[in-house]
Order: sequence, then structure tokens, then C-alpha cells
Amino acid sequence: MNMPLNIDWQQILLHMLNLALLIAILYFLLYKPVKAFMEKRQATYRAADDRAAQVQAEAEQRKAEYEARLAAAQEEIRAQKTAAEQETAAEAEQRLAKAAAEAEGLVTRARVQAQQEYDSMIGKANEEIAGMVADAADRLIFADASQAYESFLGEVESGGKDE
Repeated sequence: MNMPLNIDWQQILLHMLNLALLIAILYFLLYKPVKAFMEKRQATYRAADDRAAQVQAEAEQRKAEYEARLAAAQEEIRAQKTAAEQETAAEAEQRLAKAAAEAEGLVTRARVQAQQEYDSMIGKANEEIAGMVADAADRLIFADASQAYESFLGEVESGGKDE
């Protein structure tokens, strides 16, 4: 059956059927596997993103834990440093007090020793002066006595001759 304008409806319907079959075959052969592959790939990437997010969250958690540990360690170090500084200051203060006490003891002993030496020197000097005074007095006495004796003898000798 040919129509005017040469249109064959049977051919059009056959071409439409061929087109529908081609679409169905392509759908089942290409579209479904490609869609399944794309979904599988998308799921793989989504899982990788989830794992990466999980790993990143764990890393951030570990980082926070390490920072907390580091802060605690630094605080402990600061506390130990402060304690050590206080202990060192106390020990230095003790040593200074001990050194001051020893210095005071040395000064006291030196003063006592100097006073003893002074007293000893004064005593020796007094003894020497007393000895010198005694010697001088003896000399004066003996010199006067000798002179008196000599003058007596001289007078006796002259007096005995006068008579």
C-alpha cells in the first residue's frame, strides 16, 4: 500500500520497532553495565572519602591528644623547673647563711685571737718595760750607790788624811 507522497506506514512502524529494539538492546548491553560500573566507582570513591575523613578525624584526635600530652608535659616541666629553682634558691640561701655564720665565726675567732695577741704583747711589753725600769732603777741606785760609796770612800780617805 503506497500512499500518496510515497509514505509506507509499515516501513515506518518497522523502523520504529528497530529503533525500540536497538534502544532496549543498547540499554541492557551498554547502559546498565556502564551505570553499574559508575555506581560501583562512585561507591568506591565515597568509601575512600569516608575512610579519608575517618583517618583525618583520627589524625585530628591523635593530634589533639598529643597536643594535650605536650601541654601536660610542658606544664610538668614548668612545675619541675619551678621546684628545682626554688630548691636551688633555698640551697643557695642555706649555703649563704652557712657561709655567713662561718665568716662570723672566723671573724669572732680572729678578734679573740687578736685580742689575746694584743694582751700578750701588752703583757710582754709591760714586763719588758718593768724590767727596763728595774734595770734603770738598779743602775740609778747602783750608780748613786757606787757614786755615794766612792764619795764616801773618797771622803774617808781624805778625812783620814786630814786628821
